[in-house]
Amino acid sequence: MKKEPGLKVDVLIPVYKPDKTFSRLLQMLKQQTYPINRIIVMNTEERYWDQAGFLPVEGLEVHHVTKEDFDHGGTRNLAAGYSQGEIMIFMTDDAVPRDRYLVERLVEALEQKGPAGETVAMAYGRQMPRKDCRTIERYTRNFNYPDCRAVKTLRDLPRLGIKTYFASNVCCAYRKEIFEDLHGFIYSTIFNEDMIYGAGVIKAGYAIAYEPGAMVIHSHNLTAVEQFCRNFDLAVSQADHPEVFEGLPSEGEGIRMVKQTAAWLMRTGRFWLLPSLVMVSGCKYLGYLTGKRYKSLPRQVILRCTMNRQYWERKWRQCT
Repeated sequence: MKKEPGLKVDVLIPVYKPDKTFSRLLQMLKQQTYPINRIIVMNTEERYWDQAGFLPVEGLEVHHVTKEDFDHGGTRNLAAGYSQGEIMIFMTDDAVPRDRYLVERLVEALEQKGPAGETVAMAYGRQMPRKDCRTIERYTRNFNYPDCRAVKTLRDLPRLGIKTYFASNVCCAYRKEIFEDLHGFIYSTIFNEDMIYGAGVIKAGYAIAYEPGAMVIHSHNLTAVEQFCRNFDLAVSQADHPEVFEGLPSEGEGIRMVKQTAAWLMRTGRFWLLPSLVMVSGCKYLGYLTGKRYKSLPRQVILRCTMNRQYWERKWRQCT
């Protein structure tokens, strides 16, 4: 049964080469208990969009950008400009709602208050592993997205450190009025546009909510090399924004996750997975350290380390 709409909700999704997973995402959005006003898709490269396959979805609105022009922050800001919703839910094209209550739970999460009455400006959901998710990644999903809700404010910074700012645009709801007041996502960023915005939210006196009842199926089986490249890009975003991340190192949280994962593997008798954990964790840390020092690296080395060549090519082109 559909709920009576209170605030108008739009769902905004950057898309690249949509596949069956994206089709399931659209079908699950159609079944949500909380009505969706519009589904705004920012599709990269028009030639990859199957108009006949996706347009029958009610409320679907598609805008095309080129691969050269795609930007994690800028393209989402463009989508927000098309939205007329009071709440905007950003998703990625490979995250599928687990049930019919995703939108409803996110809207409810935004209605919470912080301990001192802070308004919740953004609320992110829980990422559940896919059926093919590997054992270690399945555990780390639960580490990063536990089954306990939270509302984070500035007073949590001494306790949570960098995790205070954490939120994920894989599935995250935003109050549009506050989004516009804070000038949206930062333009021209390689990664982490959601967390950089989250830092602005916290520093402006608002709150970030985590709602485990809002669930999406989303996980990746990245290789050790892919983990290196992902963490390289993550560290680049931190190096480029010392005003957000300086004094809040993320290594401690990573070490805590590795220790807990190793303890869980031994406790459950999965000893043969310990070498894989060590190798992947080492690649993550090496990628992070390399990304932090990217300004001293030759361009060809950077292009071998990154997952986002277009970002660098655009950045260097703008500098010439």
